[in-house]
Amino acid sequence: MSIDPTANDVTTNTNYCYFFDDDLFLETDRPGFRRRVIVGDHLELWFWRIKGGSTGSFLHDHQANEQLGIVMRGTLDFCIGDEARKVLGAGDLYLAPPTVRHGNSVFIGDDEFDEVWILDVFAPPRSGGVS
Repeated sequence: MSIDPTANDVTTNTNYCYFFDDDLFLETDRPGFRRRVIVGDHLELWFWRIKGGSTGSFLHDHQANEQLGIVMRGTLDFCIGDEARKVLGAGDLYLAPPTVRHGNSVFIGDDEFDEVWILDVFAPPRSGGVS
């Protein structure tokens, strides 16, 4: 299946609705991490599907972006701010303002898919879709 790289580009795409489609989640350079990215003029959504037990999340910050994350499935055990560990489950969210370090995550998959689903919203949009 060929995926149109401009499908999420609001300057060329007039589709305002996006539907759940497993084929549109792309593998990343980190084993067990798949994502779908939708970009608007002033924000960007990353829908993560992360296999339970996956590693590869390191402590980092975003100099120019706020990040709001919502755990939709599974459990996220991670560090944020003062680097104390926090455990978030489905429905919990976190806010990482610019320069606030976060990551060093442990991903505990749900019972149905053995995945952690996270919606990350960045404002302003990140450049180049960097993970």
